[in-house]
Amino acid sequence: MEFKEPQAIYLQIAEYVCEKILLEKWNTDEKIPSVRELAVELEVNPNTAMRSYEFLQNKEIIYNKRGIGFFVSANAKEKVSVFRKQQFLETELPVFLKNMNILNISIQEIETFYIAFIKSKNLN
Repeated sequence: MEFKEPQAIYLQIAEYVCEKILLEKWNTDEKIPSVRELAVELEVNPNTAMRSYEFLQNKEIIYNKRGIGFFVSANAKEKVSVFRKQQFLETELPVFLKNMNILNISIQEIETFYIAFIKSKNLN
């Protein structure tokens, strides 16, 4: 995983876990990689991975079965969707809209690109 500079690594790892849930690679009540496994996979300190899991546990996206590991919570996909949507609207969309304005890009141009993107990814 390649980390972006301005955002804390533990939050980027949390986004990685959320993406796995949204893409249904990890499903409700399914055991997810242990803190150590995740740390090795992403080449980070186990304390950083644990901080990500604690963050997600506080958001009720994952839960811990003591001595067994972490699991995907019921309604995790919906909770992730709400969380990520709020995060996008508050942080990423304003930058996007500013760039649209500066570059004089119309909503219609964006719509054309969006439709092409959806078709190319077969997401419709």
